[in-house]
Amino acid sequence: MKAVVVHGACDVRVDELDSPPVQPGEVRVAVEWGGICGSDVSYYAHAASGTATLKHPLILGHEIAGRVASVGAGVSSDLVGTAVAVHPSTPIGELPVRLHGRDNLNTQVRYLGSAAFDPHTDGGFAEEVVVRADQLRPLPSGVSTRHGALAEPLAVAMHAVSRAGRVEGRDVLVNGAGPIGCLVVAALRLAGAATVTVADVAGAPLAMAQALGADKGLNLRAGDALPADAELVFEASGVPAALGAVLRATARGGTLVQVGNLPGSATPAILGDLVTREITWIGSYRFADEITDAVRALGEGLDLEPLISATYPLAEAPAALARAAQGGGKVMLRIGDA
Repeated sequence: MKAVVVHGACDVRVDELDSPPVQPGEVRVAVEWGGICGSDVSYYAHAASGTATLKHPLILGHEIAGRVASVGAGVSSDLVGTAVAVHPSTPIGELPVRLHGRDNLNTQVRYLGSAAFDPHTDGGFAEEVVVRADQLRPLPSGVSTRHGALAEPLAVAMHAVSRAGRVEGRDVLVNGAGPIGCLVVAALRLAGAATVTVADVAGAPLAMAQALGADKGLNLRAGDALPADAELVFEASGVPAALGAVLRATARGGTLVQVGNLPGSATPAILGDLVTREITWIGSYRFADEITDAVRALGEGLDLEPLISATYPLAEAPAALARAAQGGGKVMLRIGDA
């Protein structure tokens, strides 16, 4: 099978590999579509993502959808041919009681396309991937595998929105209109937010966010300013230099949900308003089972097509990763027949 393999910084190849065997309780998925995530770009550009450093070649990709091609012992053959999205997580061991239901906080979790552990966990940018049957999320009728591959990042956004508590009827600010910021906009709309304002430093992402439901876009590079009293804020840029302004935009006693992935190294940031304004700053990491909710939302008509900025065939994966590194929407890989 062909697979997208990162060998080092700026060294991504489409390699020919053996298809993995199917063990009892597992299924083989013929992958049709994959979405390129920021972590894929980071492995491509730096041979690392956060604190995870590449030690061996790694198949990239965790935002995938396709069709069940075959099943192992103990799995119903009725699944063959089913269109599915894939939950990329494999928790290891038991969580403390206080973290029940929060598998995303498992310190030993294995994630498709991750170099966090050695041996690494190969991902799904391959013509075939083998996963546990319980990782499958069947796609509702009418949801294509192209859109099914967006269920994973949508789940990240839905988890972030759930971390904020009650959203219905509230006015919300989202800082950063990259793919996750745009999906937070869509998730906020699903959750019943009254108004959603989104801020970014470029016009094209703002237009994308508005196509997904934002009421207003603020172009910070063009001179627009963040509001001074946003009761609920989502920081989706992951840029430490933005934290000071975002905290200042958060109202006294307000809530800031940090969904943008911040660096794992020491970085200067202006944080004084966190104390003097008594801001509640909440972290949001991946998701638990919100991918099930994401698939349901797609089945109920949520249209994420405006998020997709470019599509590349599997053979052009290195070019697709280079394009994704430029930012501006979700770059999709067409991996197999769709």
